[in-house]
Amino acid sequence: MSQCSTLQRSECPALQRPGALGGGERRGGEGRGRERGGGGRRQLRPGGGGPGCSPPQRWGRWQPAAGAASAARGDPVLPRCARPLRRALLSWRSQDGGPGLHPGQAGDQLLLQREERQGAGAGRRPAARRLPRRLTPLPSEAKNCLIDKHIVFLGDSRIRQLFYSFIKIINPQIKEEGNKHGNIPFEDKSASVKVDFLWYPEVNGSMRQRIKSWTEGSVAKPHIIVAGAATWSIKIHNGSNEALAQYKINITSIAPLLEKLAKSSDVYWILQDPVYEDLLSESRKMITNEKIDAYNEAAVRILNSSSRNSKAKVKVFSVSKLIAQETIMKSSDGLHLPESSRDTNAMILMNVYCNKIMKPIDGSCCQPQPPLTLIQKANLFMKENKFYTHSSFFIPIIYILVLGVFYTENTKETKVLNREQTDEWKGWMQLVILIYHISGASTFLPVYMHIRVLVAAYLFQTGYGHFSYFWIKGDFGVYRVCQGAFEKVFSFWPLSKCFELNGNVYEWWFRWKLDRYVVFHGMLFAFIYLALQKHQMISEGKGDPLFSSRVSNVLLFISIVSFLTYSIWASSCKNKAECNELHPSVSVVQILAFILIRNIPGYVRSVYSSFFAWFGKISLELFICQYHIWLAADTKGILVLIPGYPMFNVIVSTFIFVCVAHEISQITNDLAQIVVPKDNSTLLKRLLCIAGFFSGLLFFSAMQEQSRH
Repeated sequence: MSQCSTLQRSECPALQRPGALGGGERRGGEGRGRERGGGGRRQLRPGGGGPGCSPPQRWGRWQPAAGAASAARGDPVLPRCARPLRRALLSWRSQDGGPGLHPGQAGDQLLLQREERQGAGAGRRPAARRLPRRLTPLPSEAKNCLIDKHIVFLGDSRIRQLFYSFIKIINPQIKEEGNKHGNIPFEDKSASVKVDFLWYPEVNGSMRQRIKSWTEGSVAKPHIIVAGAATWSIKIHNGSNEALAQYKINITSIAPLLEKLAKSSDVYWILQDPVYEDLLSESRKMITNEKIDAYNEAAVRILNSSSRNSKAKVKVFSVSKLIAQETIMKSSDGLHLPESSRDTNAMILMNVYCNKIMKPIDGSCCQPQPPLTLIQKANLFMKENKFYTHSSFFIPIIYILVLGVFYTENTKETKVLNREQTDEWKGWMQLVILIYHISGASTFLPVYMHIRVLVAAYLFQTGYGHFSYFWIKGDFGVYRVCQGAFEKVFSFWPLSKCFELNGNVYEWWFRWKLDRYVVFHGMLFAFIYLALQKHQMISEGKGDPLFSSRVSNVLLFISIVSFLTYSIWASSCKNKAECNELHPSVSVVQILAFILIRNIPGYVRSVYSSFFAWFGKISLELFICQYHIWLAADTKGILVLIPGYPMFNVIVSTFIFVCVAHEISQITNDLAQIVVPKDNSTLLKRLLCIAGFFSGLLFFSAMQEQSRH
């Protein structure tokens, strides 16, 4: 397996900046850094070379030079180039237990990626299925998070490097200019964001005075303070023990001030990164990893020793130190980190502050653990990103089709779209849609367009079924309406107010536009079919073709040509917008073609798959439950119950998912019988009671909302 352990931007896409697409043919990566003891010093040396990770061709994809097989086996879920970042994130915890990784987050390893950013195309290599989510926010996101904020970086040249990497997230065009040993201001007027670097290379009286001025209110208090220093003290005092003792005294004197600031601001103390001693100049030889460890130990012990309110503690930022242990050998002078590592530190720092504010749906890093609720599992379990390949979609499709053929049985009746046939139709469509969702096949346009037809077919069946029932039975009573609507709305409509779920009208509008005609198409087809049936223009006997042989053959030929024509058109579409514009008008072509192909031949109409029909009976529950049990992050990710074994995880989660959907279907049917009685007077009384109950809940919710404001 390839061992790409150094965190270089060209080698590890989790560390890249927005817009910096990995390109070129360069491969590389030093071997893993090895520790060598000697003279009481801990030195980091690069190991031997070897095959590395080839650079990603687009955002969010790792394309390994080797090791695809290990990923398919379910071996370690992260590429080597991402493991230092993983260890850093898993090891680091803020002092208030806040923006580290809590259990569900630690498990998913930041596995989700934004579909609109990843640039995923069809046919990508599946070895990167579990690549960590790219953490770097876009400049617009950073500005939205930091609007009207004042951030101060306080410290030495290493903090200055972190300052520049941080402001480059806000403005990627910024240049590293200015007095290296002086204060450096930055301001983005469009978002009223102000970021300052203040040159304080030592923890001394000057730094204490600056921090004290913020606590006294004589100077505007920053919203975020990032501080750290030690290497200058080691250098100036030649690594003496007296300097370390003085450092402890000085940091002890500023600790109460930092904690006071931390009550209203976010305060981070950056631990000192290790050095690569072989590259240090003669004037810096006294800066050893042994000394740095001693200074870090002192800072952690003093800043963590307070017995005050834990929420006011200074957050010790140890991620930088952990990442530097893997990357310092790429330093140009042995002291300052390479650019990729600095960018990673700034990226994580931005996530620490912004994720708890922006709450991105596809990011779990650095968000505080939300309070547990009875129906919330999002942060308890792990999740991973989707990665589409043709095999991940089409192989399961072929598998379930073969299974369906093995469970062929005769239908009880041979009418067009009889109950067994419609259950079968709904069943295989639902299974295909489930595979489509879990495989991320929406990135492949031909598959997307055919799935849109399946969704339209559901609505077509709704229009056909209800029109046929009302036309044949003539039942327009309240009982029928309530019975049909119960399972679709009883558990949904109160949620918006009672549980404060804010709906999005855009989603409704988008889907309504896509399928706005198909219900009427279903009703029209039902009317034509019933008219033909009434005038005995069709034959529905067992084994008989629907029409005369000549007419049946002509209609079958037209249907097959129409079906294939639609598929060819869907495969040649250039983009979703163009296809979606035509979809409402042309989707009915493939639906009608399928119905005729399925029903004109007498033998085909007389058999059905009991396997698909079983799933069709719980298709509504399967469709709803997949968002809560099977998928994660509002369908953008996959729920992980068994990490490291993707196939076994899918099998286990699918079994649980199907069992739950089946039970919900049974419970819904039982509740419908209880809540919706056949007696109209009893039904009306019950409807009034239900309306009164939910009206009371809505009134109570409105009163609470008013009291908050």
